[in-house]
Amino acid sequence: MAHLPSRRRLALAVPVVLSLTASLGFLPAGATAAPLAETTAEQAADAPNLAYVVNTTTDRRTIESVKKAVATAGGTVVASYDKIGVIVAHSANPDFGKQLRQVRGVQSAGATRTAPLTAAGTTDQGAAEFLTDAQAARTAAAAAPDAEPLEADQWDLRAIGADKAAKINPGSSKVTVAVIDTGVDDTHPDLAPNFSKSQSANCVGGVADTSEGAWRPYTTDDYHGTHVAGEIAAARNGIGVAGVAPGVKVSGIKVSDPDNGLFYPESVVCAFVFAADHGVEITNNSYYVDPWLYNCMDDPDQRAIVDAVNRAQLYAQRKGTLHLASAGNSNHDLDADAIVDDSSPDDSTPVERTIDPHECYDVPTQLPGIVTVSATGVQNLKSYYSSYGRGVVDVAAPGGDRLYQIPDTPSKNGRILSTMPNGQYAFLQGTSMASPHAAGVAALLKSKHPWANGAALQAMLKAQADNPGCPESYDQNGDGTQDAVCEGGTRVNGFYGFGIVNALRAVK
Repeated sequence: MAHLPSRRRLALAVPVVLSLTASLGFLPAGATAAPLAETTAEQAADAPNLAYVVNTTTDRRTIESVKKAVATAGGTVVASYDKIGVIVAHSANPDFGKQLRQVRGVQSAGATRTAPLTAAGTTDQGAAEFLTDAQAARTAAAAAPDAEPLEADQWDLRAIGADKAAKINPGSSKVTVAVIDTGVDDTHPDLAPNFSKSQSANCVGGVADTSEGAWRPYTTDDYHGTHVAGEIAAARNGIGVAGVAPGVKVSGIKVSDPDNGLFYPESVVCAFVFAADHGVEITNNSYYVDPWLYNCMDDPDQRAIVDAVNRAQLYAQRKGTLHLASAGNSNHDLDADAIVDDSSPDDSTPVERTIDPHECYDVPTQLPGIVTVSATGVQNLKSYYSSYGRGVVDVAAPGGDRLYQIPDTPSKNGRILSTMPNGQYAFLQGTSMASPHAAGVAALLKSKHPWANGAALQAMLKAQADNPGCPESYDQNGDGTQDAVCEGGTRVNGFYGFGIVNALRAVK
């Protein structure tokens, strides 16, 4: 899973937002007074063949006209996000997208899927390794007097000074990080003290369900979001592990499809808008939007996906929200001239294609203003799987490395230990684990600087990071061949962006 932002990216979000939206031509017009999300009586019960996003201006009359056109073309409106001009629709008409693109006022329209098959879109690497009772006992025996029972295995906290930062400022309960993911088990004893139900929902299908427990994972196999949440804000309560920002709130916005685990665009649109409208300061996005690993702007369906999700995340940015996202686990140079994508679409039969990462976008991680995070291990070296790229990666954070960077901890496990459903704990690695570490540091910055908007937080996150510079050699397996090439200097480079985030510096 890779992440391919544009070739050049400035330090602050605003100029980049303007440049990308201008070039794509879909910066939404001014907001109307219409309700943000209107649902119809006809939901997805009949399971029409495909879901679509239809993007228009935000003029009320235009939106109503387009809704009528949706019905005329054989579609059903599932949700209408009037403030950003995005309509989610279902239709069995194979020409629905083509017909809607001809409608006056429609700026882009396209299918958000190709066919229902199984796949996964998160950016963890490999299966979870659950902590055994024997490991837990050994780790607890090694715990410092003022530490959490399992903290001796959390090399990642010490790597960014989060253990020391917690003694100065554990973060404010007025700051919430929303985990847009597979759901969060808020009954976990390490998550329950800091969980915000009022900022949580199930957004699958494009409509927010805020009923009790709707945000929880479907099964214990949907553990990804719970692990991520613990890395951010597991409480320092004498139980289990600690998060990077153990005093802040965490919420869960579930976007994974119950049938195949995919993260479809309409669900992610709903999540960004919901987060913005419910006062979320920071979102963590450890996934890519399915079914396309890269969305190419010369394809009308893929262009519509980029358009819709970008409108939603920009809407949240305008309300002050900062988004962080994982860089991907392909060990790709994300500033390369060409990359082979043999995994898309991942909901039907993939077709190998060579894409230009400067014209085909990974969503949401490539969208303007979103902080791209690469992964490191205990030696502060890029993890073997982590994608990278000069001018692409913004910051780095601990994501784990089970092969080449083994810590001197009780379990000697180079991956990241965190919370799992049903009160359990497990080790995982991936850029999925790096992004929440950076989100936790951003939450500490927001706690110390409550006035700061998303762009200011991003600037501080970069300014306070520690950049180890490019290594002299990156031959991890010792075969005499460089496994990746780092370009840049000690201020900014392709492996670490502006550097590895620093929790202690954030609170001082």
